[in-house]
Amino acid sequence: MALASSPPFRRTQLHQDVADHLRALILDGRLKDGERIVETALCEKLNVSRTPLREAIKTLIHEGLIEHQPNRGARVSKVTPEELRQLFEVMSSLEMLAAEITARTIKPLEFKRLKALHDKMAKHHAAGERHQYFALNHQIHLRIVELSGNAILIETHSALMIRARHFRYQALAGNDRWAEAMEEHNRIMDALEAGDAELCGRLMKRHVGRTGEVVEATFPE
Repeated sequence: MALASSPPFRRTQLHQDVADHLRALILDGRLKDGERIVETALCEKLNVSRTPLREAIKTLIHEGLIEHQPNRGARVSKVTPEELRQLFEVMSSLEMLAAEITARTIKPLEFKRLKALHDKMAKHHAAGERHQYFALNHQIHLRIVELSGNAILIETHSALMIRARHFRYQALAGNDRWAEAMEEHNRIMDALEAGDAELCGRLMKRHVGRTGEVVEATFPE
């Protein structure tokens, strides 16, 4: 586990800062699936004591990113193909519903702002800037769900998005899927602009489901 040293964290809400950093290590793949959480090493790298680190670990256990097993300690959660399939099955359905609602209700100004994010993302795709593309991609997916205005849908999706985020990034590793995903986003934006709720929902469900299929294909037999 090669981790760069971190600058000192703020003393207020320290465990939340540590949780944010630890979450980023997992989502970016610097802490691998199944890798053991070595508290002494992390405390040294993050320049914190064990108390905020352990609070941060509890937070990530609740989010499903870390698991704790008796006599084995804490490890980064290792997802099975079946768990991955179920995760994206639910995610695709949630985002389909959000896309349908948003396509029916989105205001012109809201669409203009969303389109600006989309156009910026497309430029990162054209430039081969994968990390910047993904950051905006993530923001766009969250924004479409937020625009649905359904509080329960937003809350449920947010919790699952944390678990799905690094898989979504992993799916963009291949240039073929990256190009395919960009074109899918183009069609979703066209359907949003046209106010075609049924088409927009169908396109979004297929888009998210396809991401799950691509990641699942990388699992060993």
